[in-house]
Amino acid sequence: MAYSFATFQKKTEGIAEWLQGEFFSIRTGRATPTILDKVSVESYGSRMSIREVASVNIEDAKTLRIAPWDMSQVKNIEKGIQDAELGLSISTDEKGLRVSFPDLTSERRVTLVKLLKQKYEEARVTLRLEREKAKSDIDVKQKAGEMSEDEKFRYVAELQKLVEEANSKLDNMAAKKETEILN
Repeated sequence: MAYSFATFQKKTEGIAEWLQGEFFSIRTGRATPTILDKVSVESYGSRMSIREVASVNIEDAKTLRIAPWDMSQVKNIEKGIQDAELGLSISTDEKGLRVSFPDLTSERRVTLVKLLKQKYEEARVTLRLEREKAKSDIDVKQKAGEMSEDEKFRYVAELQKLVEEANSKLDNMAAKKETEILN
């Protein structure tokens, strides 16, 4: 009986996607609309994301343009961005809002790198936990007689290769983001 690593691979992809999302939310000094994804706005008595009440576009390397579909929502969008404490400066005009990304100070860069490493380590810990679950599943199947001891060792080695590939992917993502923050 062949052991299926499909569940483990799906979990590792989920870990990488989660880490990528966390890295997108770390501001690097360049304007990226994804930084506003977690910002919610009070609109018509309920909480909504900015994308549900306005369009968000990159105006230049350090500026985003937010064009509300209803201009009466400008103040609510501005308040939502301020409440999110992203360190962005906001100005309003007749077209909507302009969100500027100030240059990062060296102190802020160090703080962001620490945050990046913290998120990276969380992803690695989660990956290790998933590896242990898969390894114990292989052990259970071997003890139940569903596979031989040789097959068990082969599957554990294959699992380790998958873990190393996933770790390499996470390493590359973290290194790329760290370079982005420090430059």
